Amino acid sequence: MPDMEPLLRVEAVGKEFFGNRVLEEVNFSLAPGEVLGLVGENGAGKSTLMNILFGMPVIQQTGGYEGKILVGGKEARFQSPFDAIDAGIGMVHQEFSLLPGFTVTENILLNRESTRYNFLVEVFGERISTLDRRAMRKRADDAISMLGFSIDPDTVASEMPVGHKQFTEIAREIDRKNTKILILDEPTAVLTESEAEILIQSLRNLAGRGISLIFISHRLQEVMDLCDKIVVLRDGRVVKEAKPAGTTVFQVASWMVGRNVETRGESRRQRAETEAALEVERLWVDMPGETVRNVSFSVQKGEIFGIGGLAGQGKLGIANGIMGLYQAGGNVSVTGAKLALNAPDVSLSRNMAFVSEDRRGVGLLLDEPIDWNIAFTAMQVQDKFVKKLLGGLIKWRDDAAMRDTALDYIERLEIRCTGPKQRAVELSGGNQQKVCLAKAFVVAPEILFVSEPTRGIDVGAKKLVLDTIQRVNEEFGTTIIITSSELEELRSVCDRIAIVDNGRISGIRPAGCPAEEFGVLMMGESPVAVSDTVGGNE
Repeated sequence: MPDMEPLLRVEAVGKEFFGNRVLEEVNFSLAPGEVLGLVGENGAGKSTLMNILFGMPVIQQTGGYEGKILVGGKEARFQSPFDAIDAGIGMVHQEFSLLPGFTVTENILLNRESTRYNFLVEVFGERISTLDRRAMRKRADDAISMLGFSIDPDTVASEMPVGHKQFTEIAREIDRKNTKILILDEPTAVLTESEAEILIQSLRNLAGRGISLIFISHRLQEVMDLCDKIVVLRDGRVVKEAKPAGTTVFQVASWMVGRNVETRGESRRQRAETEAALEVERLWVDMPGETVRNVSFSVQKGEIFGIGGLAGQGKLGIANGIMGLYQAGGNVSVTGAKLALNAPDVSLSRNMAFVSEDRRGVGLLLDEPIDWNIAFTAMQVQDKFVKKLLGGLIKWRDDAAMRDTALDYIERLEIRCTGPKQRAVELSGGNQQKVCLAKAFVVAPEILFVSEPTRGIDVGAKKLVLDTIQRVNEEFGTTIIITSSELEELRSVCDRIAIVDNGRISGIRPAGCPAEEFGVLMMGESPVAVSDTVGGNE
C-alpha cells in the first residue's frame, strides 16, 4: 500500500488498571483503506487499547490514559462510544452485544431506524414517527449482502447460531454511513473455516472501499492473509511492527510470547477399550441454532472424546442438552445409571461439570472476584470451601481456602490478574476462559464437558489450556468430552472424534485418521460412503 497521510495515529499511549500497568508507550498509525493486524497474547493489552480508541466508559472511570489519539490529524479524547462513532470509528466486540428479542433488522438499525412521515409528528415531534419497515429491511439486506453472507433479516437474534450473530454485529457497523475505521475484535473466533473465508474476503472489499480496519485475531494465518501490516503487543508494549511479506506465522507467534513456539505433536494413540462412562441414545436437544435431532454415542471411562462439525449443525447442543441447559429428550446413562434430563442440579450431583462456550453468559459471575468464581460451583454442589459446626447446623464460608485454591489455579493456568480478588469482568477473554476451566477442575468431576475451550485465546494460552486438559485426564482419569470448531485442536488431544452434521452424528473416527476423512464427514456423507471414499472405518 502506498504511503498515505495516516487516518489514525496512536502516540505514546499508556494505561494503568487497578495498580497494574497494562499499556506502555504504544505507537502506531493507520492509513485510509489499510488493514492493520493487532496481535498479542491474552493480557497483552489489545482490548484495553481498543477500549481507549472506542471511548469505552471503563477508561474514564479508571483514571483515563496517557498519550494521544489523533483522527484525521486532530487529537481526539472520546468520553463515550457515541463520540467515537460520530468521529467515524466502529467496533465489533469479541462478546456479542445484540438484543436477543430483536430481529436481525432491528439489531442492525437500532437507534438509526428508517421512518416515514405521519401527521402526528407535527404535534408530538419526531419521536412519534412511524417505522418504515420495508426500507429498514432493505438496509439490513444491503448491509448483510456486503458481507457476502445470507441471513434472514426477520430472524430473532436469540434463535441464531453464533456465526450468524457475528455477521449481524459486523453488518450493524457497515450500515453506519460515516464509518471510516472499523475495529474487529476476534471476528472469526466463532466462525467455521468456510464462514471465516467469506468474512476475510468481505473485509478485503471494505478496505478496497477506503475503510480502514484494525483486525484483532489469534488465528495468525488469517492475519497474514488479510493485513497490510502487523503490530505485535507483548506485556503492554509494541515489540514488533512488520509486513506479512517475508514473515512467517511462527515468527509472529514467537514475537507474541517472547520465545519459540513449537507445534503440538501428533494426535494421541487410541486407548484400550474400557467400561462406558457415558452412553447416549437417541438424544434430541431443542437449542436454537444448534438443534440436536437423533444422536447416539458412547464414551469410555478415562477417554478424551471430541465432538466436531460445522457451525449450526448441532455439536454445541449435545453438551448443553445433557447438562440440562436446554430442553432435551432421549436416554443418557452415566456409569450405567440413567441420568434425568432437563435438570442441571441432577447432572452436577452426578459428578459432572460443564465449561460452556458462553463464558460470559453461563460460565462466570462477572461482577464477583476470581476466587468466588472458581469456588462457587464446588461450594454449592459439594459443600467445599465451607466450615461446619455442630454437625453442619452452622456453616460459614472458608475464605482462606478459597483464596489458596484461587492462587494455586492462577499460577497453574497463568491467569493474568492482580490477584484472587480481581473481578472476572475486568479480565481479558482468554483469562476468563481459564477461570471457567479452573472452576470445573475444582469440582474434580468424573465427566467433564468442555465447549470451545480455546475460543478467542492466543497461541501460547491455547497450548497451556489443551495441555492442562490432557494432564487432568491423565492424572485423575477424568473422562473429558471436548466440543470444538477447530478440527486440528481435537485431533491433537482426543482419542476419538465424532462429527455432527444436521443434528446427527455422521461418523466417529480415531483422532489419528486423515483430516480429509473428517472433512468428508462434515459434508454429510454417510459412514459407508466415507469408508468407500477415503478408506475410513468405524
